[in-house]
Amino acid sequence: MQTRVNERIRIREVRLIDDAGEQVGIIATRDALEMARERGLDLVEVAPNAIPPVCRLMDYGKYRYEQSRKERESRKNQHVVELKEVRIRPKIDDHDLETKGRQAAKFLDAGDKVKLTVTFRGREMAHPDIGKGLLDQLADLLRPHGTIEQPPRLEGRAMVMFMNPLKQKVSVQEREGGVRRDEAKAEDAQGRQAPVQSDLHRQADDGEGHEEPLSSSESPPSEAAVRPDAGSA
Repeated sequence: MQTRVNERIRIREVRLIDDAGEQVGIIATRDALEMARERGLDLVEVAPNAIPPVCRLMDYGKYRYEQSRKERESRKNQHVVELKEVRIRPKIDDHDLETKGRQAAKFLDAGDKVKLTVTFRGREMAHPDIGKGLLDQLADLLRPHGTIEQPPRLEGRAMVMFMNPLKQKVSVQEREGGVRRDEAKAEDAQGRQAPVQSDLHRQADDGEGHEEPLSSSESPPSEAAVRPDAGSA
């Protein structure tokens, strides 16, 4: 039902609530409209089934914007679980079965339900036990990732099994919050590491410009000892 606003409210009188949430009482609709115009607001019908209908003074454009924003936030927080399907054939080899199992595990770890389907063709329908055996193998492989919601059963020319994830699917907002927390931790770690690296560089610079003094036993040789004797020449 569409909300009636201002001149679209055609009933004779209404029960009015002002913009501060205070009860004004039952007044003529034209008086309520005049009050709304004086305050630069809208007269909005909030309880049309009441007798008389309840109206409120508000900024209707701002109200609609806030409502749409709340709806967007609500959708962000929803945990939308999707149903993923993994199909196999009765003659699948062990390596391919493990590959299909890893694919199903990826879906379950992402928080989605999984439908495992064995499709039969022709005479393969005479051996449903093969399909059940394959689904039981997959159930064992996926035990660390999910739980069986519906055990294997025949549906037409296929045998199906449903599995639920062990962990709840993360919402968009929670995922974004986790990314921000990880980034903050990384920045904090870099901030703690920077002073340590600065101290190491300063110590290295001090070591390059400093020379150890010579001890008395290591004094440089005298000029006479270095210059050869003139007589010997």
